[in-house]
Amino acid sequence: MERIIYDRMAELDQLHWWYTARRRILSALIGREIKLPDNARILEIGCGTGHNVPMLRRFGAVDAVELDDDARSVASDRLGMKVIGASLPELAGVEEGRYDLVALLDVIEHVEDDHAGLASIVRRLAPGGRVLITVPAHQWMWSAHDQLNHHHRRYSKKRFEALIVGAGLKIDRISYFNSLLFPVAIAARLAGKVTGRDAADDKLPPGPINRLFDTLFGAEAYLLGRVPLPPGLSLLAIASAR
Repeated sequence: MERIIYDRMAELDQLHWWYTARRRILSALIGREIKLPDNARILEIGCGTGHNVPMLRRFGAVDAVELDDDARSVASDRLGMKVIGASLPELAGVEEGRYDLVALLDVIEHVEDDHAGLASIVRRLAPGGRVLITVPAHQWMWSAHDQLNHHHRRYSKKRFEALIVGAGLKIDRISYFNSLLFPVAIAARLAGKVTGRDAADDKLPPGPINRLFDTLFGAEAYLLGRVPLPPGLSLLAIASAR
């Protein structure tokens, strides 16, 4: 990703509605649907500035991987732990057969060979281990945001399913999310293309809007896994080794 993305992440990951609501959604889903042992070992790959790790620590001991040197330094200082510097698919220094849960949260779209990347992650799972994956959805939603973040692709549900199954995993749940705000995102992307102002759209919105979006997106913490959600800006899957 561009340097500005990591800098903005460090600045906003405790404030911006997308980060704050997404953590609540993922925490609720892990608690409801992923039955982890009391001494669970968890790995987050592509942890960025480390903002998801405190949430994941509610469920077990967490190791983290981040390729970018500056983001890894921020995360290590914040978390009081050594964050591993390793790239996919090699994951040098990450033990195989160790983890009860591997979290890959908006990461695999950055990896050129996503099949090899996910297959490498599967090898890090302990027996009975599971993977939690989120990705951006709908290639037709491609924008300056994807370019600035160095995405290789956005995913259709069919392509996402094929990636997971092809890595030797069994899909336990797959769903769209960020669905309630999807019409707003479509309108914003279309307006940007029409006006020629296709921006990266990750700045902190004014306070009232940020709180509104946090509430709307965050409501999916109660819905995801309980009722089918319509198409959204992202896809999520929980999968386990066959």
